[in-house]
Amino acid sequence: MSTKAAVTPDAHKSLSEKGLKAGSVGLIGAVVIGVSCIAPAYTLTAALGPTVSEVGVHLPAVFLVGFIPMLLVALGYRELNNAMPDAGTSFTWATRAFGPWIGWMGGWGLIAATIIVLSNLAAVAVDFFYLMLAQLLGNPGIAELSKNLPLNIATTLVFIAAACWISYRGMETTKGVQYVLVGFQLLVLGWFAVSAFVHVANGTAFDATAISPDWFNPFAVDSFSAFAAGVSLSIFIYWGWDVTLTMNEETRNPEKTPGRAATVTVVVIVAIYMTAALATLSFAGVGEAGLGTGNPDNQSSIFAVLSGPVMGPFAILMSLAILSSSAASLQSTFVSPARTLLAMGHYKALPGKFGKVSPTFKSPSYATIAAAAAAAAFYVITRTTSENALWDTITALGMMICFYYGITALACVWFFRAVAFSSPRGFLFKFLAPLLGGVILLVMFVKTAYDSMDPEYGSGSSVGGVGMVFILGMGVILLGVVAMLVMARIRPGFFKGEVLARGL
Repeated sequence: MSTKAAVTPDAHKSLSEKGLKAGSVGLIGAVVIGVSCIAPAYTLTAALGPTVSEVGVHLPAVFLVGFIPMLLVALGYRELNNAMPDAGTSFTWATRAFGPWIGWMGGWGLIAATIIVLSNLAAVAVDFFYLMLAQLLGNPGIAELSKNLPLNIATTLVFIAAACWISYRGMETTKGVQYVLVGFQLLVLGWFAVSAFVHVANGTAFDATAISPDWFNPFAVDSFSAFAAGVSLSIFIYWGWDVTLTMNEETRNPEKTPGRAATVTVVVIVAIYMTAALATLSFAGVGEAGLGTGNPDNQSSIFAVLSGPVMGPFAILMSLAILSSSAASLQSTFVSPARTLLAMGHYKALPGKFGKVSPTFKSPSYATIAAAAAAAAFYVITRTTSENALWDTITALGMMICFYYGITALACVWFFRAVAFSSPRGFLFKFLAPLLGGVILLVMFVKTAYDSMDPEYGSGSSVGGVGMVFILGMGVILLGVVAMLVMARIRPGFFKGEVLARGL
């Protein structure tokens, strides 16, 4: 009997459709949404500086190392999706492999990570919205409006509401919006890279630096802690490709298309990142003065600093690209938490109202609105408490990503343990790749958690001598444990294995 034949009957046991609109997204549409969720323009402008501060010119090496576990995990996700296409992804698959308790926490990790990112994406969109207005109207003072706290919060909530509305209208509306926004940001990133290389060739770059093979050597990084911090940041910049899996019940050929889209998305993104990283380092260098990428004053948004010198009068296009990137990702990121919440409600791991689907748009209705409300509340609380708290949650996000990606990758290994050794392909994709990817990410989770206890980690904020990044990261996970225990009391059927049974 073939591996697929051995897996399929048991794999689909207990799984069921949730009423989403089937066949509404093809391979290209799924890849576009995957790239949108990762948001390369926004992610690069936010992550290039902090990563350079950790590893210097070895930025390309760290980007490549961060790509490896993402690819390995994506291969494991593909195998799980082939056997069990379900919108719950990490939640459903970890439950089928390890049981309801670990499965619930896997779902919580995904939801918590995406809620944190939704609030940050909205904040970045607001910053670049006012910067764009300032550039269009020739009035630099308009850019300062984003620092007006009441106006900032009000505008952020408008962005979240708009993204929620588009997502509520289903995948076809989402797909149409994303084609335009993703295409524009990739065009501008290409423009920036070409312009930077032209400046280097013409001798007009700020700190022209020749590309060296040493840049691609991860063993040349000064210390393992710096390397781990850099990889943790690079994992964050790849995060989001799994959105292609969460819409598996809405894609054409759901057993194959989402997995293929995930793999293609990761490969496309690494090509974009390497090109942009090499262009930026070649033009600006890693110095800590002026336009150098190592300058702390430049690291919150490297493209906002470099777009003028690199692109001249067309610099406004970069502001528009980052605005469109963050807005596009804000909207597409709603796909993952909404569908995970939908699955958890459908399988009785959360109250039943989370399992509702809009009869008009065939999209998660209550779950989408709940995700938007949670993101809005999270932003208001963290932004009014401390701006450092908001940014430290993004640093802590690396832990959350490693946590639930690692659980899901190892779920692949355990779920397919009976058939993984029946063929070379099964050994490679069902066992070896997800095992290596999962172990790497869980090691990174432990290492980052340990390092983040240092008060100097992240913004430098601390409570009782313990770093704020550690408190936020572990606090979110412990909050999930509390929520799980509460749900176990009020929804015991799921936690007794009566709803979603283990497989194989």
